[in-house]
Amino acid sequence: MPTTVERPAVHHVAVQTHDLDNSLDWYRSFFNATSNWTLDRFSELTRERLPGITRLTEVELQNLRLHLFERPAATPVSEAAEAMQFQHICLVLDSHEEMVAWRQKWFALRDGGEFRFASGEEPTDIVVDDDGMESFYFRDVNGLEFEFSWFPKGAA
Repeated sequence: MPTTVERPAVHHVAVQTHDLDNSLDWYRSFFNATSNWTLDRFSELTRERLPGITRLTEVELQNLRLHLFERPAATPVSEAAEAMQFQHICLVLDSHEEMVAWRQKWFALRDGGEFRFASGEEPTDIVVDDDGMESFYFRDVNGLEFEFSWFPKGAA
């Protein structure tokens, strides 16, 4: 009979990039993320699952850790890399004003010309769902999609 286990806790979300320095600078500038550590030597399992990996840096934004790992653009794609991936990560905000400020910050960093973006897609407009929740979607420099949401009192 299996042992009862508690629900697992999230340790990190991994983000693949072709330019670790660009990604790291963007996460520091946009999210005010801090770098915890960097690796450039990997286990056989890691090299098997992520062929061509060259570096990995952990960044932290409040209680969320992201592992930014660099693989050259010409790296052959493994079967695992072709599998379904997470569609987006949703982060919750405390007010409508924060929502507007984050959206403006994205445009300011993009318009500053310091970063190379894999996607030309701009953040969506801020929308309000039927239950009152506000949200907008945007992409990081690698094309990974994020959502910011705000749940006013009474929203689900």
